[in-house]
Amino acid sequence: MWHLTRLVLLFGVFVFSVGGQFRLGGAKGQYKYKRGKSGEEVVQDNLDELCQGQPGSEYFRLTTDGDCREVVRCDKAAVGLRLASVKCPSGLGFDLERQTCDWKANVKNCDRLSKPRLVKPNFDTVEPVCPDGQLQCGNGECIDRSLFCDSQPDCGDGSDENACSVDEDPNGAPLCDPTQCLLPDCFCSVDGTSAPGVGSGRLEISNIPQMITVTFNGAVNDENNRVYDKLFHEERINPNGCTAKGTFFVSHKYTNYSAVQDLHRKGHEIGVFSITNDEDPKYWTEGSYDNWLAEMAGARLIIERFANITDGTVVGVRAPYLRIGGNEQFNMMADQFFAYDSTITASLASVPLWPYTLHYRMPHKCHGNSQNCPSKSHPIWEMPINELDRREDPEFDENLTGCHLVSSCSNIYHKDQFRHLLQHNFERHYGTNRAPLSLSIDPSWLVSNKGFA
Repeated sequence: MWHLTRLVLLFGVFVFSVGGQFRLGGAKGQYKYKRGKSGEEVVQDNLDELCQGQPGSEYFRLTTDGDCREVVRCDKAAVGLRLASVKCPSGLGFDLERQTCDWKANVKNCDRLSKPRLVKPNFDTVEPVCPDGQLQCGNGECIDRSLFCDSQPDCGDGSDENACSVDEDPNGAPLCDPTQCLLPDCFCSVDGTSAPGVGSGRLEISNIPQMITVTFNGAVNDENNRVYDKLFHEERINPNGCTAKGTFFVSHKYTNYSAVQDLHRKGHEIGVFSITNDEDPKYWTEGSYDNWLAEMAGARLIIERFANITDGTVVGVRAPYLRIGGNEQFNMMADQFFAYDSTITASLASVPLWPYTLHYRMPHKCHGNSQNCPSKSHPIWEMPINELDRREDPEFDENLTGCHLVSSCSNIYHKDQFRHLLQHNFERHYGTNRAPLSLSIDPSWLVSNKGFA
């Protein structure tokens, strides 16, 4: 019989390691499990073979039989190598591409055991194998270094386009150099947590005001406009006496452009959120330059035309579902004179991140499943979304992931919990490096949660 030895809640599904005895059969062979002497150990006859080449963070299937709900990953724990398992709730299936549970009808890879493995180039060799200025493809061919990660396969096996992440791209942006990256056009720090001016001694943290950005994304219409009127009323003012303002990343579908014009007239910032709001994540993460151009530059043209915004202030971009489009997105933004992006999220940490420019390499990990962060240098500001700490008792070290949108904090049900969330995260930013606190909200969440605005 099965014995559950570890149990934690991760993204709404149970993750557990399994003891006891049972067998699973699949395309990879027969695998036998038994409970170890310690009660915690999972022993498998050929576990090393099964996990060879499998990233520790990536889930895969042991069999394509069944209902597509169960996957495992290779967990290199302190007691040794073992399998950790995920089982999606009833009615859902596990999507290997996105590494998350979704409605069964939306999962198109139930017939696959794992994500496809791409051929990688040979960057790390004991001795040089190519002439100066060249690198080796996965098939042993040598080509010019400049041809790697240029969106055009030049190796016979296409491997020159398969190692292009922020940490892999051989032609990627350099590490931060504070002596060369100077405000107002450029800003970076080694780990992204340093406030502008503090490292040089020109400013003290105590002299920096705590900024809060309130942003919304999606359609602007009569229903959510009533919430905005309630939220940004004339009596809600900043310490300097100015009324509070928000940023609205507007999508085309269902938008009332007269309401957008009115928001702009009242002093709110308008940004773009795409025309189609396409639901396919790959449409954004693997989108071409032309797709991003049509979606974002096209959305700006529509906003400027139908909301009569003619002052050139529509300069911000946020991608739907916070799916980053890699270098193609940021190449388009630079060519079209967009000033900043606010799509990239930063995982919950003890010290939040300050905004930075992408002249140099991102100072943090590319956060999220199957994201496509820019690896090259771009003259674009990034306003990162620092994840919020949603623990109800911050003094208790509860194992809870952060939430990037306020509206994605799934444990917030009551307005008192909402108030506590805002207060705690304000104090967390104010008490460390005073990085801007990003409150990114889906307007439909405020509409459905009465009393939160």
